Amino acid sequence: MRCWILTLLAVTTVLMSVVCGGFLPLERSIPLNHRVEVEALRARDRARHARILRGVVSGVVDFSVQGTSDPNSVGYGLYFTKVKMGSPPREFNVQIDTGSDILWVNCNTCSNCPQSSGLGIELNFFDTVGSSTAVSVPCSDPICTSGVQGAAAECSPQVNRCSYTFQYGDGSGTSGYYVSDAMYFDMIMGQSPPANSSATIVFGCSTYQSGDLTKTEKAVDGIFGFGPGALSVVSQLSSRGLTPKVFSHCLKGDGNGGGILVLGEILEPSIAYTPLVPSQPHYNLNLQSIAVNGQALSINPAVFATSNDRGTIVDCGTTLAYLVQEAYDPLVNAITTAVSQSASPIISKGNQCYLVSTSIGDIFPSVSLNFAGGASMVIKPEQYLMRYGYLDGAAMWCIGFQKVQEGITILGDLVLKDKIVVYDLAHQRIGWTNYDCSLSVNVSVTTSKDEYINAGQLNVSSSEIRILSKLLPVSIVVLSMYIMLSIRGYGHMMEKIECLQFGQELLDKVIVVEYL
Repeated sequence: MRCWILTLLAVTTVLMSVVCGGFLPLERSIPLNHRVEVEALRARDRARHARILRGVVSGVVDFSVQGTSDPNSVGYGLYFTKVKMGSPPREFNVQIDTGSDILWVNCNTCSNCPQSSGLGIELNFFDTVGSSTAVSVPCSDPICTSGVQGAAAECSPQVNRCSYTFQYGDGSGTSGYYVSDAMYFDMIMGQSPPANSSATIVFGCSTYQSGDLTKTEKAVDGIFGFGPGALSVVSQLSSRGLTPKVFSHCLKGDGNGGGILVLGEILEPSIAYTPLVPSQPHYNLNLQSIAVNGQALSINPAVFATSNDRGTIVDCGTTLAYLVQEAYDPLVNAITTAVSQSASPIISKGNQCYLVSTSIGDIFPSVSLNFAGGASMVIKPEQYLMRYGYLDGAAMWCIGFQKVQEGITILGDLVLKDKIVVYDLAHQRIGWTNYDCSLSVNVSVTTSKDEYINAGQLNVSSSEIRILSKLLPVSIVVLSMYIMLSIRGYGHMMEKIECLQFGQELLDKVIVVEYL
């Protein structure tokens, strides 16, 4: 048997451990068990969606303000991470948002930015004078001359710097100027240990806030936009070959939440991919049908078609999930019919709810969202139902899907949590699979220039992330290859050497990330 047959064993083993990407820890702003009224969640999402729709119509990319939500009312389901910028580096808490492109943080010269936060985090302010590597973006930069999707860019000739203004439909907004400075992250290449790396990026330094952004109880350091635009951090880094043009997240839905955000592609065999709708400012997908317990609902696919004011968007900044009325009504009717013998339907504060005396997983049906390319997003009852106390001794569960009379279907954290979600911008597709986000993940980051990993020792939901090289299985395979060739007499010494060299190459590309 030739070497190439034996190496199939090594390849099979290596698929269990892959090169890993850049990781950022995610934290939920308040514990999951903190009760929040659905109306409060809808109010936050309505404000956000006004901005999304405005962006679709006018070409302005949404810039989320959900990070400023009140933790006592609408803080549920918000995820944030930490970034380090400047020289010396300073750490900032920024909300994760796939619905906007730009990273911005508050400047120390901000006239009305909150000085403290009710979210239990310490606020930091970026100091362009205190950072030895900070440079204001000049008026001659293409950002000013060409404009940036998502903001009104202006030139301040007195100081020769490019300014921006974001004004949102709910009355909130921010303004400031663009800065170029260092962003820090951990990078690993091959079997090398994590190395402190940095790259120069352009981001916003906000000097003025309005609306909800001024409220102390809702304050954070800024917003981290992961949209598809050219000025997003993902686009800036990948265009220079520093990171892949793909990122992934896994948002933990239970306990204290948390999860992980990866600058790379999480690999999992069950991930199903669907193509992105081209030339859209958001992550638009082609939703084709909805099924309950495997039975397709009678819904005209045209209600999901992408246009100026229609379509389906994936947005981790939206707490709930929103369906157009033509899809919402058949879905709720089908669910209610399926549980008619086991649950009592009631309307509570305008929401469709059910009184249940047993496990919801035993009686409620699964819901499948079916997309172009054959990809289905299976949503379990635990994912589309929300528990709201007890009534007459029975647990009350309410449907988390919300109805919109017309407009955009938005898939928010309600359906994205407890899933690996991969945004593969290089191949213009999004993939997902149900997953326990407290478990290990395998990540591959491959570019045309090299294979590499961005990783580090980070805390995620009070668990340690350790980078462990799973070398023993590969070593055994490589040794077995050599022994079998020697005993059975296949080939010459050169063939044995080639097999061992191939094994060493595998060792150089094996790593796994575990959450312990």
